[in-house]
Amino acid sequence: MKLTMKKGPLYLQVQDILKERIINGIYPKGELIPSELELKDEFEVSLITVRRAVEQLSNQGYVEKKSGIGTIVLDNHAVSKLSKGQRFSEYLISEGNNLKKEFASLMKIETINGSILEKNFGKQCYCLERLYTLDGQPYIHFNHYIPLSVILPDEPEQLLNSLYEILFQQGIKFHRFKDEFAVEVPETTIANKLQIELRPLLQRIRYSYDINDQLFEYSVAFYNTAVHKYVVNFDV
Repeated sequence: MKLTMKKGPLYLQVQDILKERIINGIYPKGELIPSELELKDEFEVSLITVRRAVEQLSNQGYVEKKSGIGTIVLDNHAVSKLSKGQRFSEYLISEGNNLKKEFASLMKIETINGSILEKNFGKQCYCLERLYTLDGQPYIHFNHYIPLSVILPDEPEQLLNSLYEILFQQGIKFHRFKDEFAVEVPETTIANKLQIELRPLLQRIRYSYDINDQLFEYSVAFYNTAVHKYVVNFDV
């Protein structure tokens, strides 16, 4: 496979190809990826280029290099470790909780003039609504806002899959995320889905940006922390 500089730095091209293979299961979780020499020959690049690509994947949490063994796949999600922080969903599951997506619906909405949605997505965008339960109790309500240029599944069951993996399959490459937290009273319809009376809840707003630093997903989540507190877990 011959790579050219026309598509950007060679190590980033190798990184993206390897990452796509990991996410699509070509290199399964817990298995070794090909050796650096094999990758060097396949992509017709230098060993330095291959090592830099693998180092990037390691920094992102996808792989780990083990001396005398090789490079092992650690994670096959479209969005892997963004920092030393553990994903909240992973923490809940590791603690023995049953976190489950119970409901998903997709609609096309009109954006409000001058809003962040109108400025980034235009006059209309998608709103993907999802509800998570924790050990059978309604726990998190999400509204994900996505531009109409993205092709989303029609089947509700498919909308329960990882949104970031759906977007990755569309060719969207993730660059950075920004989370904002507040305490807000949700709309009545959201409180009803969470099966609570109207009261202040923990709110998380997430801004998701692609490699061109363009906003491609804006989400608003409400957490019923009476069911479980929001935990941020960091490795040292």
